[in-house]
Amino acid sequence: MLKFTTITVLATLLSASCYSQETTNQPPRPGRPDRAEMQKLMDKSISPQAYYIHDPVMIKHGDYYYVFSTNDGIKISRSSDMKNFERAGRVFDKLPGWMPEHIKGINSLWAPDISYRDGLYYLYYSASSFGSRNSLIGLMVNSTLDISDPKYKWQDKGMIWESSDSKNYNAIDPAFITDKQSGRHYLTFGSFWGGIKLIELNKDGLAKDLGVEPISLAKRPGNALEAPFIIHRHDWYYLFVSFDLCCKGADSTYNIRVGRSKKIDGPYHDKNGTPMREGGGTLVLAASQTDRWKGPGHNAIFQENGQDFLIYHAYDANMPFGPSALHIRYLNWDKDNWPDLGDEIKANLP
Repeated sequence: MLKFTTITVLATLLSASCYSQETTNQPPRPGRPDRAEMQKLMDKSISPQAYYIHDPVMIKHGDYYYVFSTNDGIKISRSSDMKNFERAGRVFDKLPGWMPEHIKGINSLWAPDISYRDGLYYLYYSASSFGSRNSLIGLMVNSTLDISDPKYKWQDKGMIWESSDSKNYNAIDPAFITDKQSGRHYLTFGSFWGGIKLIELNKDGLAKDLGVEPISLAKRPGNALEAPFIIHRHDWYYLFVSFDLCCKGADSTYNIRVGRSKKIDGPYHDKNGTPMREGGGTLVLAASQTDRWKGPGHNAIFQENGQDFLIYHAYDANMPFGPSALHIRYLNWDKDNWPDLGDEIKANLP
């Protein structure tokens, strides 16, 4: 009962805080500053178009870095320097026609993941009903991310995986990964309940076996755990996750954790040797009491020319309602090949 209550409360907060954040282009709500006043309060080290980004993931196409994020039909933003961002369209103009048969009352799509292989961009995303395990992961593909290209068109590949209240896991927060040894493709996902899971995909990006039980990678019984992301580095697979609660504005307690394994399907252990299936996870990033930016989490990793970058959102405690914004930091590695955070990439606006 405690777990269900926690999820229900979180769902209410998600609805109120995360998925109604496109406020700068709307009339001010009662008690909320207008657009001009909000812009004055924004952190000048953050691009204005990097505000109201939640659950970000980044990839490069041509001269631009593209960020996909929750809400607004899976919002797309882009930047030539990882500092100054602009809107670059959306994936969905409307929900897929098949979706309401699986998820009743759905009106938002969450937590995208973007990857590129064999000439196509693969966009995985989540759809769910708040506070339940009635959830699914879908797939869209495109040959380009350049909205001006005549070939630009998102193609619906349908549902990849589904969960229900009869399952002990939640099919949201997908992230793609390829096994470096075998070349086989996998998708990790999960939120609360039974924790983080892993399934194998076909070469076309669909689930290989819909009847198989997902592999368990991480659990945190009685506590919040979600938003997995796996990378391969230094002959290890690193599983990044978010502990605790997002979507409460400045009261968010999200923090980023990591463990590693020699095999993609685990077992993953943290720096102290604690299995992630038993609640382990070495702290990568959390907010202090004095930090302006609270609840850093739902991270992805972007890799370019041997340099890794930590992509995540955090909540601005100096603004009304604590809106989320995109953050990018250099991700380095210590002598024992554990993540070592570097400087944040800042816009430095006037």
